[in-house]
Amino acid sequence: MAKDVEVGGGHGSFQGKDYQDPPPAPLVDAEELGKWSFYRAIIAEFIATLLFLYITVLTVIGYKSQIDTTKAGDVCGGVGILGIAWAFGGMIFVLVYCTAGISGGHINPAVTFGLFLARKVSLVRAVLYMAAQCLGAICGCGLVKLFQKTHYIEYGGGANELNDGYSTGTGLAAEIIGTFVLVYTVFSATDPKRNARDSHVPVLAPLPIGFAVFMVHLATIPITGTGINPARSFGAAVLFGKQKAWDDQWIFWVGPFIGAAIAAFYHQYILRAGAAKALGSFRSSSVI
Repeated sequence: MAKDVEVGGGHGSFQGKDYQDPPPAPLVDAEELGKWSFYRAIIAEFIATLLFLYITVLTVIGYKSQIDTTKAGDVCGGVGILGIAWAFGGMIFVLVYCTAGISGGHINPAVTFGLFLARKVSLVRAVLYMAAQCLGAICGCGLVKLFQKTHYIEYGGGANELNDGYSTGTGLAAEIIGTFVLVYTVFSATDPKRNARDSHVPVLAPLPIGFAVFMVHLATIPITGTGINPARSFGAAVLFGKQKAWDDQWIFWVGPFIGAAIAAFYHQYILRAGAAKALGSFRSSSVI
């Protein structure tokens, strides 16, 4: 059993486990550019995001076609919002499970951005991950459009838009809070300190992450269609190409990035007491 050690020293110190945080990732890591594992991770992010968009956009379009009463559809038919939420959450569960050991299973520029702010990944890796995710999203939507062009155009191409009756502020807030829930869950589920401390409680990280995506979709599909993933919104907008999707596109970038930044700060500096550690380190060096 790991022993408790005092961290920070002196008055106001707190008890922690015998655990050493991994060093922060360098801003630019030249060494990783020469490793195949780095490029393998980028490919994994591309393929995972492609598959994510292919399955989820097909689900959205299929649902809309099934409830189209002008074409013998049933307004109560199809998978419904619950089914769409399951498609998004389930695919994230599957894909994070498949790619976590290769790339970390980000599949979302907002997740990558949050991990970069927490110094979990380098700037070079973060930028290339985001590029791979956006390209994968475009290709995933491209496959849907290739196979079901008529339905793709007729039923909105799975593009995210601010729905009627909701203000821009409401849509932005929904994206911020939804992404906060997701990225906060990512940090908690993958926290190595928590795994070391609670080793008697096995945690399958992809499961809570997938459930977070599922729950957020249930709450925000009626507002924005649920973005919380800039690559998902960008890929669908590029292939759909209609003005409304582009008019609202900034919401699906600004909101998720703000939500990710807040989640990174909250987890690293509040829950993980990063600020207290930094202050304790400063006090110790001052005494010396």
